[in-house]
Amino acid sequence: MPGPSRELVQRLYATPPDRFVAARDTAVAEARRAGDPKAAREIGRLRRPTVAAWLVNLLAIRRPELVADLAQLAESLRTAQRELRGAKLRELSAQRRAVVGALVTEIRRLAAAEPAAPPAGKLPLAEVEATLNAALSDIEVAEQVRAGRLLRSVHYAGFGEVPRPQLRLVTGGGEEPPAADRTAERAEARRARDERAAERAERAGRRRALERELAKARDDQDRVERELAEATRAEQDGAAALDRIETELAELERRRSAAEQEQSQAKLARRGAERSAAAARRRTGEVEGALEALDAEEGDAAEGGHRAD
Repeated sequence: MPGPSRELVQRLYATPPDRFVAARDTAVAEARRAGDPKAAREIGRLRRPTVAAWLVNLLAIRRPELVADLAQLAESLRTAQRELRGAKLRELSAQRRAVVGALVTEIRRLAAAEPAAPPAGKLPLAEVEATLNAALSDIEVAEQVRAGRLLRSVHYAGFGEVPRPQLRLVTGGGEEPPAADRTAERAEARRARDERAAERAERAGRRRALERELAKARDDQDRVERELAEATRAEQDGAAALDRIETELAELERRRSAAEQEQSQAKLARRGAERSAAAARRRTGEVEGALEALDAEEGDAAEGGHRAD
C-alpha cells in the first residue's frame, strides 16, 4: 500500500489546529474506504500541532522558498561560527534578525488569509520567532521546519552547532570555562526550565479547557438524551393513538358497510312492498268494481220485477 501522500500530509498540517483532528479523522475514513489501511494508520498517528507550530508549518508549506533562504543563512552562520569569524558573525547576526523579522511578518500575512486562524492579536509570534531562531542554530530543527510538520514551538538557548568544549578558553591552571560560558549555561538552564514550565502551563491550560469542554459536552449530552427520551415517548404515544383511531375507523367502516347492506335490503324490500301494494290496490279496485257491477245488476233485476207485478 502506498501510504498517505505528501500533499495530504501538507494539507493537514496547513489546517488550523482547532480543525486538525476533524480533518485528520476524515482523511483516515477516506483511506479506509479506499482500501488503504496502511495510510489510515499513518494518518491516524499524525498529531495536532500547537498554534505556533502551525504558523511555522504554514510558512514552510505556502512559502517553501523562504524556508530555503533561511536554511542557506543557517549554513552561513554555522560556517562563521566554526571558523570563529567575529566580524562575519556580527554581519550575519544582523542579517538573521532582519530575515527572522521578515519571516514573522510573512507568517502574520499568511495567517490573516486563513479564515479559521486565531485573531492577529492572539497569534503566538514570540514562539514563532524563537522557533525560527532555533532553526538557524540547529540542523534537526531546520529539517523539521522545512518539512512543515512541527508539533510545537522550539527554543534554542545557544547559537551554532560547535560543541561547547571547543568554545572554552583553556588557561594555564585548568579547563574551567570562562564566566561568559557559565553565564550562558545558566541562561540556557533557565530557558530550559522556563520552556518546561511553559509546556506544563500549556498542558494545564489545555487540560482545563478540555475539562470545561467535557463538562459542557456532558451537559449537552444529558440535555439531548432527555429530549430524545421525550421525543421517543411522544412518538410512542402518537403511534398508540393512531392505532386506536385506525381501530375505531375500521369498526366504523365495518358498521358503515353493514348499514349500507341493511339499507340496500330495506330499499329492495320497500320496492317489493310498493309493487305488492300497487297490485293489492289494483285488486281492490277490481273487486270494488265487480261489487258495484253486481249491485247495479241486482238493482236492475228488482226494478224489473216490480214492473211485472
